[in-house]
Amino acid sequence: MIANIYVPDTALVARAIEYVRDCYEPYLFNHVMRSWLFASRIAELQGVPYDAEILAVSTLLHDLGLVKAFDGPLRFEVEGANAARAFAHKEGLDERRTQLIWDSVALNSTPSIGLHKESEVALCTMGISVDWGSGWCYDSVDTPAMNSIVEAFPRLRMKERFARAICGIVESRPETTYDTFARDFGERFVPNYRPPSLVDSLFNSPFEE
Repeated sequence: MIANIYVPDTALVARAIEYVRDCYEPYLFNHVMRSWLFASRIAELQGVPYDAEILAVSTLLHDLGLVKAFDGPLRFEVEGANAARAFAHKEGLDERRTQLIWDSVALNSTPSIGLHKESEVALCTMGISVDWGSGWCYDSVDTPAMNSIVEAFPRLRMKERFARAICGIVESRPETTYDTFARDFGERFVPNYRPPSLVDSLFNSPFEE
């Protein structure tokens, strides 16, 4: 048990925890741990069948795209999903389980899709959404579990630090943010941010009509 939440005690999960402990800043490590435990608690409360190892790995690795070592030209969720897939392949996971991890990471900030995918993807999305806060599955976790998890893994000024990380992506790779939640941070916090517009893409297309 971690923070009074039942989780799988396997070598794969242990290696995932150590991997992200080395990759993430402390606030981000605590965030993914809370997200995993929230997701596990939701699964317990709902009684849904799911692969507990895949949920663990997916949720723990879901923010690899924010790590400098995995910077790249794609939106950060996809860079993170590709890094998570590499981890899964190194661990010898089959293609089905690897694809669930990739989907969970790539869709972690798109609940309008993720919540309607396989149980592992949906639970991962829900756990992350709980840690995001107001309006996003927050009420899916009971108060005792919420308090226990946050006490074990404090937030460490996550709001400020996470916003700073996303704004860094907006500033350095604005072309990857036009259809992501990073756009919201850019419009709120980054001066002179001008994301590409899909409306312009349609109306500036070369077709004659």
